[in-house]
Amino acid sequence: MDVRIGGTHFPLETLGPGRRLGVWFQGCSLACAGCMSRHTWDARGGTRVSVSALLELWGEALERGAEGLTVSGGEPLQQPDALAGLLAGAAGLRDEAAGGAAAGGTDGADLLVYTGYEPDELTERQDAALRHSDAVITGRFRVAEPTGLVWRGSANQRIRPRTPRGVARYAPHQDRESTGARLQAVVGTGAAVGLRLYGVPLRGELAQLERRSKEAGVSLSDPSWRP
Repeated sequence: MDVRIGGTHFPLETLGPGRRLGVWFQGCSLACAGCMSRHTWDARGGTRVSVSALLELWGEALERGAEGLTVSGGEPLQQPDALAGLLAGAAGLRDEAAGGAAAGGTDGADLLVYTGYEPDELTERQDAALRHSDAVITGRFRVAEPTGLVWRGSANQRIRPRTPRGVARYAPHQDRESTGARLQAVVGTGAAVGLRLYGVPLRGELAQLERRSKEAGVSLSDPSWRP
């Protein structure tokens, strides 16, 4: 099975607890105003890869001590079959890596999905795609409702644990404010040259980054948060 993605990164440290593999699905028709990832909206953009290739990355990340998988976008639930396959395979590899001890328990790496949908908006197919997720962060990004809550961009968004592991890992953070860095900067090289920002910025933080870059003599061309 193939999936269209906007990119991957390990270690991701700003979208969930610990060091994680991040996978960004490509394509989102929700098009929230103020989204920092407009480059992931076009369903024809990004790169087409196989789910098995992503699972190879996940296996390598587990070997390197990954504490979780974060799937964001774009909108993952607009490719529900690929998401279902990725999460099912990721859960299987996690449990295998833990010698079966992680199955149904609270130990082992967790699987987190970001979606702009609310639970009551999901089709049966979309809900089924989340079967193997440990937690889901739901809700449109609303630029007029800023928040300091960890791993969320606006106050309406909710962390929804779905498994005992999800409860153990995420329930303590439901009302927790961010205390560390909310953005992780990665500079690419070669064909991937450029600056990538991973995380959830505070209101005005990206504009401040542009100003400070300009003052330092650095011009940001085609930032993904600009139309």
